[in-house]
Amino acid sequence: MERLFITGIGTDVGKTVASAILTEALQADYWKPVQAGLEPSTDTGTVRRLVQNPVSTFWPEQFRLQMPASPHAAAAAENINLKPDDFQLPATTNHLLVEGAGGLLVPLAPGFLMVDLLQQFGLEAVVVSRNYLGSINHTLLTLEALQLRGVRVRGLIFNGEPNATTEEFIQCHTGVPVMPRILPEPVIDAAMVSRYAADFRQWFAEEARP
Repeated sequence: MERLFITGIGTDVGKTVASAILTEALQADYWKPVQAGLEPSTDTGTVRRLVQNPVSTFWPEQFRLQMPASPHAAAAAENINLKPDDFQLPATTNHLLVEGAGGLLVPLAPGFLMVDLLQQFGLEAVVVSRNYLGSINHTLLTLEALQLRGVRVRGLIFNGEPNATTEEFIQCHTGVPVMPRILPEPVIDAAMVSRYAADFRQWFAEEARP
């Protein structure tokens, strides 16, 4: 049973689209523990719109915060103090995808980071990377932070325009499994997600072979 935490090397690297593809590929349940910013759509709403299978359950967020900001700031604006005890994984026997907010070290509250929540849940990580100037550093820092905390990386997803030199270095330096890539797409819709999901489904099947 796959139980995965989707994180990224920063904000706006494509975590939600990757989450939709993985949810469709595994027919998994999806959960976003903290949503900061409710307009024009939540990440749960986006993933629900992009996923077509009849199996996935979309669990309600533990916290829905109005301000589109770091969770600790959005929570503070509503006089909410996010605490580790506030969070429990959905009680499901299905595959589960949990999408974080921003990168690993995004604060939920003073002394409480997104990576602390990942460790609390005991999930494996999927890291979404996008090629830009500085992305090698951001990707390696993310992977190193997971390694130092003993979190297994289930896979790395390169999203966006390919950069062979960057990607080959990251692969060789870290040795983490690389999942199918996501290319720039003119339209992000359910058909596009379904097409990529087939590639990811095959990847999981091949990884499961002895």
